[in-house]
Amino acid sequence: MIQYLTIMLQAQKAKMDERGASAVEYGLLVAGIAAVIVVAVFAFGDVVKDIFSGTSSKITASTSARS
Repeated sequence: MIQYLTIMLQAQKAKMDERGASAVEYGLLVAGIAAVIVVAVFAFGDVVKDIFSGTSSKITASTSARS
């Protein structure tokens, strides 16, 4: 009986250790995705800014012409 309890406790401990490893893996995954987003913002930031600025000025000109 004691041997059975020992085995169960070891299995529970092993299961808890796996949860920690999973948390680390998810953390690394999130960090990698964040890094990709940062690189994309720096790479395409000026292009997107110019597109929005052009669109904004066209909307402003259109609104001003109607008034």
